[in-house]
Amino acid sequence: MKDGAMTAKTTGGPAGQIGQDERFAAVERVMARFDYQPHGLVEVLRAAQEAYGQLPRDLLVAVADKLDVPLSKVYGVATFYDMFTLDPVGETHALICTDPVCAVKGGGDVLAEACRHAGIDAPGGTSAGGRTSVRAASCLGLCDQAPAALVDGRAQVDLAPGDVPALLRGEASPARLQVRGEPRILTGPIGRLAPTDLAAHRAEGAFEALAKALGQTTPDEVIAQVKESGLTGRGGAGFPTGLKWAFARQAPGEARYVVCNFDESEPGTFKDRALMEGNPFRVLEGLILNAYAIGARTGYIFIRGEYPAATAVIERALGELYAANLLGEDILGSGFDLDLEIRRGAGAYICGEETALFEAIEGHRGHPRAKPPYPTQHGLFGQPTVVNNVETLAVIPSLIEHGGAWFRQWGTEQSVGLKLFCLSGHVKQPGVVEVPLGLTLRELVERFGGGFDGEPQAVLLGGAAGGFVGPDGLDVPLTHEALRPLDVPIGSGAVMVFNRSVDLWQVLESLAHFFVHETCGQCAPCRLGTRQMLSLIDRINLGAGSEGERDRLHRLGQTIRRACACGLGLTAANPVLTYFQHFEPEVGRPG
Repeated sequence: MKDGAMTAKTTGGPAGQIGQDERFAAVERVMARFDYQPHGLVEVLRAAQEAYGQLPRDLLVAVADKLDVPLSKVYGVATFYDMFTLDPVGETHALICTDPVCAVKGGGDVLAEACRHAGIDAPGGTSAGGRTSVRAASCLGLCDQAPAALVDGRAQVDLAPGDVPALLRGEASPARLQVRGEPRILTGPIGRLAPTDLAAHRAEGAFEALAKALGQTTPDEVIAQVKESGLTGRGGAGFPTGLKWAFARQAPGEARYVVCNFDESEPGTFKDRALMEGNPFRVLEGLILNAYAIGARTGYIFIRGEYPAATAVIERALGELYAANLLGEDILGSGFDLDLEIRRGAGAYICGEETALFEAIEGHRGHPRAKPPYPTQHGLFGQPTVVNNVETLAVIPSLIEHGGAWFRQWGTEQSVGLKLFCLSGHVKQPGVVEVPLGLTLRELVERFGGGFDGEPQAVLLGGAAGGFVGPDGLDVPLTHEALRPLDVPIGSGAVMVFNRSVDLWQVLESLAHFFVHETCGQCAPCRLGTRQMLSLIDRINLGAGSEGERDRLHRLGQTIRRACACGLGLTAANPVLTYFQHFEPEVGRPG
């Protein structure tokens, strides 16, 4: 039943009381915005979590009735995403990051002190009277300012145990943007222009590429320029962008969709946050050009739930674009229409996988879909869909303005163009760096990161799904072809440096725990294999393992890499396998 009284099973009970609660009005408004369609379920539950501080059963019953979906589905979604909780949280709710970089910078000490200060026995608890709750969190995308936390949606950084009282009052150091590099094409306005000052950005050329495309260039010509550039996806997969667009344009379908993947949840990665908080118009222009090229009239920006500041910036930027006729009907008098909608994640690393992202937008648990069919033929709502990473879209306006060949002046024949890298860990000046592909790790850190902080022991490239290199890999060029023999990807551009003070087995344990926490559980090799991998690492760290434990871990990692159903599982063992390859090469060899 979509309006009026509750159905019989909820009237007069707790759910009936929920229906009379003023807080439920906020939830009802979100349901109405989606016309009570089930695809709005994740956004509806986000609104409920924000209104109530939890998702009680009677609320879930009311939502199930209103959206006309089974309660089991609502419960399944509510228990899948990490930002939803069935139990109440404190009036002040602190998420403190303990993933690798924050851990080596003292995040564990901050977490312990926050629990002590709040009178909580262990992370995950709530203080007496419900005043404060403290939880350990997966990566918050603030690795360049570690240790970091999110308190009631507000990022606080560069923390130490002594900062805890201010942290829990929301008064510690706020997050900032730290961007360097040469040349500064994608990141140039960051730090110089207000991110949502449309007039200032247009004075420097923003949306000139869109005007050129709509007035002088056909969709096929736009795709041809993207193909000529050699641009590949900057989110980690590296698929040729122009080819993806061409597939979607040619595919039959009643509608087409474009999606900006801003579910940046890879530990050690924060480049997309810097772009969206500092230069959102460039990314949005790229998304509009993407829609024009494939014939889409609707697009989505899927934002990780832990990025409330970026979400607010994008909301303001979209408002500016609608007011300037750069979005909506008949854009710039061209006859081209496009609407863009924000959808927020709710804490699930797996939703960075494009088909799991579709599932979240459609109101489901974030389970990856089997491929084929591929998204360009059968994607969001069953229609041809193109998903691009934030950084990929940021490149597009320059390709249309200058021509595809422009991008090839940087990089190498196989690794074309500019790339954003995220420096964190034991470097003196962490932050986002924009450089041509082909620099070495040593050049990247010494030229743009202020040098190494201590003697480097290892670098983890590509994030939790990436791989380790040792000191002998510091002079290898950052290109796909140079890193391939090392079995290490560029991936999302994460560069986490660990000096000699770090126990790498503790880092491996942290990464293994991350994958146990983030697996969607859909396939057994990932669901069970990641847990077994963590168990073996725990035993090795405790000194309780037998002589064969390392070989067992190596064999398990190889099995996981071959057998899992999606990219999360296929890459979950990468850090372990590359650690053995570069630091203990005798492991896994025949005896």
